[in-house]
Amino acid sequence: MASGAWDESPPRPAAASPSSLEATTDVDLLKRVWRNEKESPEILRFESELVHRAREQIQLLMDLDRTLYLLRSYLRIRLQKIEKYMIHIAKTNLWNLLSEQEQKFAKRCTDIMEKHLEQSVLSRLPYGYQSILKQSISSEEDDMVPEPQVDTFVFCKAKCDIGAIQLDDTGGEILDLVADDLYVLRYKSIKGLVESGQIDLV
Repeated sequence: MASGAWDESPPRPAAASPSSLEATTDVDLLKRVWRNEKESPEILRFESELVHRAREQIQLLMDLDRTLYLLRSYLRIRLQKIEKYMIHIAKTNLWNLLSEQEQKFAKRCTDIMEKHLEQSVLSRLPYGYQSILKQSISSEEDDMVPEPQVDTFVFCKAKCDIGAIQLDDTGGEILDLVADDLYVLRYKSIKGLVESGQIDLV
């Protein structure tokens, strides 16, 4: 080829961006669901596929001790929430977020607690005060049932640019959520975004 002629060789493909080369591992996912479960005031959906994969791969992972710790801590935190809010969970759609084993555990705990309270306390109280759900027969709501405090503030980080979200019931408080920015917000205002994976609790 003569000197100075155009180089007609095909252009080199653009180098892949660092973000496209990053793969999310099950360890990363387990860390995320563990952190979300730990910081959330209420129980979240049971990540059955992830737990199953973690259990199968646990012998193959290089970071065995840390992964085993995260898995055990994740399951233990969920059991603690079930013990604390078992009646509330059983009578709401939170029940569908439990695994089959967790549902059996919750049912067994509820049965044991009801039997114990009936034998030790409730049977000795006057008529109208023998319910484990209500303070008295005149109560309109189940005011003896502990519920998660979804009004509590949590630290969170958006995984992508989400845009404007409504922070209150009236629409008076609006906030633009930007990727990787850290926020302190009421859990109930971002609950759906946590469940959809757009926001992580930290």
